[in-house]
Amino acid sequence: MDKNYRGNASQFFIAGELCRRGYSAVVTLGNTPNTDILCSNLEGTKFVHIQVKTFVPTNKTCSIGIKAEKNYGENFIWVLGGIPKPDDVGSEFIYYIIPSPVLSEKITQRHQNWMDTPARDGSKHNVTNMRTVDIPPFKNRQENLQWDIAPYKNRWDFICEKLD
Repeated sequence: MDKNYRGNASQFFIAGELCRRGYSAVVTLGNTPNTDILCSNLEGTKFVHIQVKTFVPTNKTCSIGIKAEKNYGENFIWVLGGIPKPDDVGSEFIYYIIPSPVLSEKITQRHQNWMDTPARDGSKHNVTNMRTVDIPPFKNRQENLQWDIAPYKNRWDFICEKLD
């Protein structure tokens, strides 16, 4: 399936979950920079901006890009949405909800460690705008490159506490 369709589906699944929890969630359809979902309380007095990145739950990583290094502030949340393929019967949807200040710090640190670590052949890594997050469980990673996002699984409370 085209990755654009998966990304769109992920945004709607996440917005649907937020609506189910009693919030107003609007998918911006690419019309708002750095915000895939704008979510508010029902009174419209508190808001959070949500950036969605999609991965297949059986994959080892989720690609997020260089903009993840920027701290967009306390009311900006990243949601990594693990959306199973339609034929992947029995796989669950997985969501990692990570505040921007946390993600920017960890991704910047992890990328710098990666740049400072020689490649397998001993050469330097090439400069790239790509950033990735390892999806648990992972193994055989260099310790200085690890960041366990497992504590952020289904942490919808990070969004709820900003809106209540």
